[in-house]
Amino acid sequence: MDAAASNARHLIDAVNEALEAPTAYRDETPLPAYGTTPPVAQPGRPPMSQKATDDSARMLSAGFLTLCAGGAASGVLYFSGQADPTVIALMAAAPVGLAVPVLALSRLVKRAKPAGDVHHHYNGNVDQRTVNTDARGVWAKNQVKGSR
Repeated sequence: MDAAASNARHLIDAVNEALEAPTAYRDETPLPAYGTTPPVAQPGRPPMSQKATDDSARMLSAGFLTLCAGGAASGVLYFSGQADPTVIALMAAAPVGLAVPVLALSRLVKRAKPAGDVHHHYNGNVDQRTVNTDARGVWAKNQVKGSR
């Protein structure tokens, strides 16, 4: 039993020594203000323009508010016994069914530009070379034929 007790004591001492040692290290040296490393996309929302970020936040907020209002109205109707689930589903789908085409058409009309004649005037020599492209497979080969 002497060897077993010695091994057990050695194991207990090793565990106690491991528990007393620090398990983390924080590097307190200041980071450089700039460097040559290019920026890397961080976890979370992907990098977007300010307009895209604003639109995304607006859509998330509108969706949450719509969910709250629809849930409250559905709860009142359901628990008062005045509507069944089919009526609630139709009431919830009707505004979305009407709003989506209206919003799509308004965007289309907003972005439509009047057709007009566009005239380009250039001064100098015009490059009249013909460019033949063969873009099949993994590599594309462009050949310029003609004279300058």
